[in-house]
Amino acid sequence: MNVDVARSLRPVALPPPGEAVVALGDAAFLADPVGALFEPGERLLVVADLHLEKGSSYAERGVLLPPYDTRATLSALGALVARYAPRTVLALGDSFHDVGAGARLNGADRAMLTGLQAGRDWIWVTGNHDPQIPQALGGTVVASLVHRGIVFRHEPGGGEANEMAGHLHPVAKVRMRGRSVRRRCFAVGPGRCILPAFGAYAGGLNVRDPAFRPLFPAGMVARVLGTQRIFTIADTMLLPD
Repeated sequence: MNVDVARSLRPVALPPPGEAVVALGDAAFLADPVGALFEPGERLLVVADLHLEKGSSYAERGVLLPPYDTRATLSALGALVARYAPRTVLALGDSFHDVGAGARLNGADRAMLTGLQAGRDWIWVTGNHDPQIPQALGGTVVASLVHRGIVFRHEPGGGEANEMAGHLHPVAKVRMRGRSVRRRCFAVGPGRCILPAFGAYAGGLNVRDPAFRPLFPAGMVARVLGTQRIFTIADTMLLPD
């Protein structure tokens, strides 16, 4: 993928009927229940907020968590790569929990990441947790990327007509069968999509939080991650925490 300019427009290959589709700019993405977007026409896989090595970052501060978050996150990403065989993987920032996370990757996890990158373009968008990403971790590092009329960046709110971002870790709280359920979701509205955090230890911010309001002045829907499918929930049905 050319990381400096948008690609020329090509016919969009839509996902099968009935699948959850996020349309933005000149592209249509399949929303996967694991929390990623895939554009079939370009074979582009988009994820956000992997937060690799969050567990080891907490351990350095004396907060002990099971040290398996990086392996779990990379394994989930590997399953998506196996499923879709993307030509390009685009990670929308905070891929690493801090600037030292890459150095803390153990050998097996580093090898897993290298294997996922093999034979495809891999693009790291920098985030507030990982403003620098070492070249040794492979891939291309950019601050933002324009593709098919969409600006891809970490923090939303840049003002462009079409934007895809992460950073806010959107979750939706809904009432189902007499009880409330809180799940990660895509926050989608006119001209903007905010992806859920993909990392195993990443938390979430309720889409009813005031931080989302200025980003979706015309309203939004939550594409909520189910076990095997995506559920579209109107904002009027979303509950606060």
